[in-house]
Amino acid sequence: MNKAKYTELINQLTDRELLKNVYITQFILLMVAFGLHIIVFRSNPPISNIFEYELTDFIIGIVAGVAIVVMDIWLMIRFSGHYHDDGGVNKRIFQNRHPFHIAFIALIVAFSEEVLFRGVIQTNIGLFLSCLLFAILHYRYLFNPLLFVNVVFVSIVIGLLFEVTENLWVTVIMHFLIDFLLGCIIRFKIFQKKISASK
Repeated sequence: MNKAKYTELINQLTDRELLKNVYITQFILLMVAFGLHIIVFRSNPPISNIFEYELTDFIIGIVAGVAIVVMDIWLMIRFSGHYHDDGGVNKRIFQNRHPFHIAFIALIVAFSEEVLFRGVIQTNIGLFLSCLLFAILHYRYLFNPLLFVNVVFVSIVIGLLFEVTENLWVTVIMHFLIDFLLGCIIRFKIFQKKISASK
């Protein structure tokens, strides 16, 4: 499917249908994660072993998440809208949401994707494959070189943090903060004037 067909397909959905698809997708990812974990990898290692409650790890996740958002803000300001256009999906998901709803969406997405890609795939198959599959999941970014490179880079950073800390909460917190803060930037149109001026 090319970008035009993908955009046309997305535009046929109402905002409510688009949001419903987000929730359904995340539920499917969780089911796939637990299916792989229990059936394919036979619960080895137990997924509970990679959820640790270490304050320093939580701080690492927060700092890393904020650093990625700062980098994304710089990219938004530095490059015109064309270079970070995902077909308007993120804008439609977040632009009319209450911040608590944005936080809820970000938490669901962060938890389900991190359990699958870091907790199950990376733990059992390795960093490279988990990063590749994570990038492919974000299909709409494949049409935009800058966004694709960005999502691969973020996936590698998240994967490396998981390798170092062996704590899934670190990556969940980091992923949550990235999605939540960028969602709020879209919602409140922060930096919009600067982005428009750079075009």
